[in-house]
Amino acid sequence: MEDLLLLVHRIPYPPNKGDKIRSWHLLRHLAARYRVHLATFVDDPDDWQYVPHVRKLCASSHFAPLDPRRARLRSLRALLANRALSLDYYSDRTTRAWVRRTMRETGIERIVVFSSAMAQYAQDWSQARRVIDLCDVDSEKWRAYAQKKSWPASLLYNYEASRLLRYERDVAAHSDAALFVSAPEAALFKSLAPESAARIGWFGNGVDTAYFSPHADYANPYSAGERMLVFCGAMDYWPNVDAVQWFAHEVLPLVRARVPQASFVIVGARPAAEVQALAQLPGVIVTGTVPDVRPYVAHAALSVAPLRVARGIQNKVLEAMSMAKAVVLSPQALEGIDAAAGSEVLLAERASDMADMVVAALADEALCTALGRAARARVEASYGWEARLAPLDALLEGARQPADAAPHLATIPSPTWKRA
Repeated sequence: MEDLLLLVHRIPYPPNKGDKIRSWHLLRHLAARYRVHLATFVDDPDDWQYVPHVRKLCASSHFAPLDPRRARLRSLRALLANRALSLDYYSDRTTRAWVRRTMRETGIERIVVFSSAMAQYAQDWSQARRVIDLCDVDSEKWRAYAQKKSWPASLLYNYEASRLLRYERDVAAHSDAALFVSAPEAALFKSLAPESAARIGWFGNGVDTAYFSPHADYANPYSAGERMLVFCGAMDYWPNVDAVQWFAHEVLPLVRARVPQASFVIVGARPAAEVQALAQLPGVIVTGTVPDVRPYVAHAALSVAPLRVARGIQNKVLEAMSMAKAVVLSPQALEGIDAAAGSEVLLAERASDMADMVVAALADEALCTALGRAARARVEASYGWEARLAPLDALLEGARQPADAAPHLATIPSPTWKRA
């Protein structure tokens, strides 16, 4: 096996946790083919327990502690240097030294970067083949935040959007391939960075269909008679916070006016203060961290994904579909997911329309069963992780992918091995 450097912004474990799902499967896929040297950050004290699980897949590894409060303060120095705050947030001398030592000792010729902020640790190694998984166009996420926030937060978010886009363009221009989570994200970035169009591609997220299975016997976490509408996600992530606030205030009251036993359960770690406050509303339950989200999805009447700001593919939607659960979602949550509205998922945008759809689904068990079966079949047919990650192998080895095998990566040339 040859050596490969993998740079990930957050420890890629546990494998069923929000933004760690893609990075976990990336690590597992690469570890089966290379001697992986991993550098990553641990920003949650609870995540240190997962270090042994990750370390055993790696030839060597470096886990840097990251205190979010100190990192936010540290990132403010980027304002003086006119650069993206995200770079200083993830700037760490020990990580930079570990990467430098590992590269010199092993002579690594392949680097995979997960998230734009980690590209700063690969920029000095132009002799290596460098593939960056940007996942989403993060600069556009910050721009969307700015549109939703009032001054002065909007000013800061617009600053980050413009500086981060400048950095994303530079990263793509000096990488051998820049990958995204969906065709729309890749197309958006091509429009923003036309100089790197030939280097831009995408591979979609998958689902562990054996883990997220509708056939396991899950203990029911709910009380008898409750008709639960479940939302799962990291509850300190602003798009999720915005989504559950909107649903709890605008949609749920319309639903409960016609289905009084309907309740909205918000499942996810680190609920922000705004999320915790929702528990004071009639019919809203906030769980905080749970050992396993699957029982909450399995025994819910419906899964809801009312996101109004979203980038890339929503794992929470794919997981609910994999568990044969009927999903009611917004257009933003459906973006990048190959699922038919009306037969595999239920799509609504306005609060009144979403409430009508939820009420109709709660009243029609046969509809929910049919939607769940169709959703599970779609995931089984289209979202296996090995198939999703296979095109990455061709990029790392330098062979071009045949157009009929992977059209979304076909335009990416073989790696140049040199900084553009």
